[in-house]
Amino acid sequence: MRAMKAPKQTEKVDKKTVKRLLNYLLEYKFKFFVVIICIVLSSIVTAISANVVRLLIDKYIPALIGIENPVFTGIINIISMLTVIYIIGVISSFIYTRLMVFISQNVLNKIRNDMFNHMQSLPIRYFDTNANGDVMSHYTNDVDTLRQALTQSIPQTFSAIVTIISIFFTMIYTNIFLTIIVVLYLIFQLNCAKIVASKSSKYFIAQQKALGDLNGYIEEMISGQKVIKVFSHEEKCKEDFDKKNEELRENAKRANTFANILMPLMNNLGILQYILLAIIGGSLAVNNIAGVTIGSVVAFLLLSRNFNAPISQVSQQINFVIMSLAGAKRIFKFLDEKPEENDGYVTLVNCKEENGSIIETKERTGSWAWKHKHSDGSITYKKLTGEVEFNDVDFGYTDDKLVLHNVTLNATHGQKIAFVGATGAGKTTITNLINRFYDIADGKIRYDGININKIRKEDLRRSLGVVLQDTNLFTGTILENIRYGKLDATDEECIEAAKKANAHHFISLLKDGYNTVISGSGEGLSQGQKQLLSIARAIVANPPVMILDEATSSIDTHTEAIVQKGMDMLMHGRTVFVIAHRLSTIQNSDKIIVLDQGRIIESGNHDELIKQKGQYYQLYTGAIEMD
Repeated sequence: MRAMKAPKQTEKVDKKTVKRLLNYLLEYKFKFFVVIICIVLSSIVTAISANVVRLLIDKYIPALIGIENPVFTGIINIISMLTVIYIIGVISSFIYTRLMVFISQNVLNKIRNDMFNHMQSLPIRYFDTNANGDVMSHYTNDVDTLRQALTQSIPQTFSAIVTIISIFFTMIYTNIFLTIIVVLYLIFQLNCAKIVASKSSKYFIAQQKALGDLNGYIEEMISGQKVIKVFSHEEKCKEDFDKKNEELRENAKRANTFANILMPLMNNLGILQYILLAIIGGSLAVNNIAGVTIGSVVAFLLLSRNFNAPISQVSQQINFVIMSLAGAKRIFKFLDEKPEENDGYVTLVNCKEENGSIIETKERTGSWAWKHKHSDGSITYKKLTGEVEFNDVDFGYTDDKLVLHNVTLNATHGQKIAFVGATGAGKTTITNLINRFYDIADGKIRYDGININKIRKEDLRRSLGVVLQDTNLFTGTILENIRYGKLDATDEECIEAAKKANAHHFISLLKDGYNTVISGSGEGLSQGQKQLLSIARAIVANPPVMILDEATSSIDTHTEAIVQKGMDMLMHGRTVFVIAHRLSTIQNSDKIIVLDQGRIIESGNHDELIKQKGQYYQLYTGAIEMD
């Protein structure tokens, strides 16, 4: 297998990422302050205890040598002091460990909440251009690496750094000459660690990216299993998976190889330092050179051991910190994705007519109006009728390529407008522009005479019912899935909507009826039944404008005829936009618009278009097929 190439450059720690992460931690200022204090106390204990041992050997033990009736009060006091110091260290370690778990879990909870809330504000374009698996990787892998860093790596690294600093100053206080030896040896150790760590960190970063790519691929394969099996692409999928899995394995192997080398390397270098100090310190103490005593040598050996342990710890943990910061950077990049613009100020309100005027009300009257608050503070109301108008609309998914050209159409209250044309002609794109999933490049779209850019998006979409070709159900009861169209709908309203969609019969045959629990994939239901629930969901919303994007394409001809009766009742008195491959379902449309490569080439009702003998006539007679 060909060896994977490492990234050319090691990604540096992003200060902005560290600062943003610190802002989350500082939301628990007091607890975080206590953590820092406890870490400092725990680290200082090591340095103080070594100096106490030095005093014990140099001062208290020699004072008892040669005395017939020695008094052990001093030794008992110094040992008691040492015991108290260690107890303080243990308690401090326990407190900061427990507090850090509390802080980290709350921080992760807030980060997940922020991510999910932000995800709801992202435009459809983001999900069209990013793999679902990669988005999921932010919630799983990236958050998990951050969890490990917050609960273990970062506290341990900070504790190790404080320990190193406190021990270093204690060494200077104990003996400057031996300290110089330690510093010179430390420079050699750090250079060795730097070489290994630089190799490891870049592979950890590459590992995170490869993991996100692999998750994205797996998600695609799970959702596309039927297509894979239909075209017998199992072997090709395995081959592609093996490549991505191999990339992850190679990066993970190299990252962990260098990371695992680091700890034993630093430990062995620490042992060499220990031996070196013992030989040099012992020689200086025996010859009484540079003020070195037996106690200071013993203290230095204790200090050097405790000095090397945190250095090795920092060397080991720094890779995990870098990996977690790479995950945090991906999370913050996700949080920095530009949310969907919502610059509208016209809102949708319940209304009733009183003395010839429209009055805002909290009553569920079923009547809606547009509430327009003007710059001078005055408020006007306009009853929602469902008139939609396109004026010379141009649109492109990218700036350099338009997919709609000079689209002009008008749908008045109660009209049924049908779109026909080949795949890619722009039928679905037009309906996506009505609810502002995408914003147009040029032209105007007006809803009841109001530019839709002036209408707040959530209110605009609340006034539109949409039934898509692909059904999306959610885990819960059938009643809850229907109520998704209107969260405050009563059970009776949901059941009535199901009856209009002709879903009541099959629901009644289920074991628990409307309380039957289904999964998000709708296991146990046919494709047609799932589509009927989607239609019922749109009916319960009771919108003045309905968009049916090939809503009956997954239903057999017999079921379609049943559903069509309910749909006709639903469409009465509403403006309806229909996209359908079956021309038989749109013959009664008030206006049929024929699209070709993003342009309207024909417009009229069924009879008018048949008389023109243009493209619609050819589609209807089968001269050409609508793919």
